[in-house]
Amino acid sequence: MEKHIIFGIHLTDRFNNAVKMQEIFTEFGCNIKTRLGIHEVTKDACATNGIVLLEMCGDEAKINEAEGRFKAIAGVELQKMVFSH
Repeated sequence: MEKHIIFGIHLTDRFNNAVKMQEIFTEFGCNIKTRLGIHEVTKDACATNGIVLLEMCGDEAKINEAEGRFKAIAGVELQKMVFSH
């Protein structure tokens, strides 16, 4: 049975954590099927927080490792959704 695993990541202090996040995106790039980043932008300002949605794929142990790495970053809250069919 195939699982669909989605991470919803709320990131605060985006400017200070962006490099750490990108390192994890790169390391686990073969386990990230889809990535969508959302943050508030106006002509005068860019929000310091944001949300990233990740559709994960591949080895579940690697997916769990990625989850732990994201959660280890200060200012990151990760919620995981698992859909089985």
